[in-house]
Amino acid sequence: MTHGGGLLDGAKARLRWAAVHGLVRTVAKLGVRTGDPQAKLIADPATRANPKIIHQELRERGPLVKGKVAFLTVDHALIFDLLRSDDFRTVNQGSNMPAPMRLIEKRTRSGALHPLAPPSLLAVEPPSHTRYRKLVSSVFTARAVNKMRDGVQEVADTLLDELVASGASTVDIVPAYCAKLPVAVISDVLGVPASEQQRVLEFGELAAPSLDLGLTWPQFEEVEKGLRGFDAWLSAHIAELRKNPGDDLMSQLIDASEDGVYLNDEELRATAGLVLAAGFETTVNLLGSGIDLLVRNPDQLARLQEDPSLWANAIDEMLRLETPVQMTARVARHQVEMAGRTIDKGKIVVCALSGGNRDPKVFEDPDRFDVGRPNANKHLSFSGGRHFCLGAALARAESEVALRTLFDRFPNLTTVGAGTRRNTRVLHGYSSLPVSLGEPATVDA
Repeated sequence: MTHGGGLLDGAKARLRWAAVHGLVRTVAKLGVRTGDPQAKLIADPATRANPKIIHQELRERGPLVKGKVAFLTVDHALIFDLLRSDDFRTVNQGSNMPAPMRLIEKRTRSGALHPLAPPSLLAVEPPSHTRYRKLVSSVFTARAVNKMRDGVQEVADTLLDELVASGASTVDIVPAYCAKLPVAVISDVLGVPASEQQRVLEFGELAAPSLDLGLTWPQFEEVEKGLRGFDAWLSAHIAELRKNPGDDLMSQLIDASEDGVYLNDEELRATAGLVLAAGFETTVNLLGSGIDLLVRNPDQLARLQEDPSLWANAIDEMLRLETPVQMTARVARHQVEMAGRTIDKGKIVVCALSGGNRDPKVFEDPDRFDVGRPNANKHLSFSGGRHFCLGAALARAESEVALRTLFDRFPNLTTVGAGTRRNTRVLHGYSSLPVSLGEPATVDA
């Protein structure tokens, strides 16, 4: 029976992959040959390695470009307005596929929660979104984040102490520091004991490509494994917190209610999964990219070392220049006129956040890294409107503390080689970045 069930599950998974990703991969490869910009974003390795090429092409074609399947924009003002518009909604996984594919996707789901499927905050709209967000916001307050800052500093100091104690002169800074710090912080948020943190880290890494379209079959298998594993682990973890609540924010969220209505277990798991994805993935990517930017721009690092008050602005400049979440999409609720084009109901608009963050109409010399850039905080990296990232303040605080502490401890840190970028399209960062630490700075007694 188990064997037969396994065969059936395997066949369903194959069918689901074919409907959601296989067809997209095939169509996108054909689209690349004809120069379709959306196809290039999905299936062109050159575009993935250097998205500035497609951003420039789109910019030259106007504020809103029509592709074969979707509209695309890299226009900062247009993206800003669209993310706040009530004329558009978020995209649910599978909701805009042809009807036969949509039916296959629905009937072959594994049951594991997905960041682009309800009840994830990324996939719901008011009134459900309003209720979820209000409850989550009641826990993730500015006061709570400020209180966590001391904990971030403690984690950073401990991890760097371990690097010094190891005696290693060269380390891969991504797994050794960039990943360990945010997973420790998010584990505090979710009430995860230290013994379970490595498992949470592994789940996060497996599920990272879940925001991408056109996954290969091996990638899809890894994503499904990560989503199912994290979902099962979360169910047990939430049950334990219900029996033995702590002072962590997840325990508080379990106990939070709006007019006597609490989040159910599915909603809690979806929220916890999003907290992990947003709180971990955004930060680990930003830390790796930030280290690379500072090493490649020693003049900017020197400015920060001379004037530490610039660190907060520097983080916004890193978010602008190396956007951790490269793109998002919205669907027209009804026919909409925008930028001189008619967008029919149900049509998708892909917002290339990374392109908007380099819009020369907003950012002077947009490809230049400037830690003192006066309008660096005008970036679009945390989305906008009702879907503005709830963890933005925490991500900024984590990144500022982590990078400042790293370069204070190792002021002569340099990279060794080019590093390896993650094989994802929506999430942007390093999977590996070897560095030479240099002599650690002397710490005053």
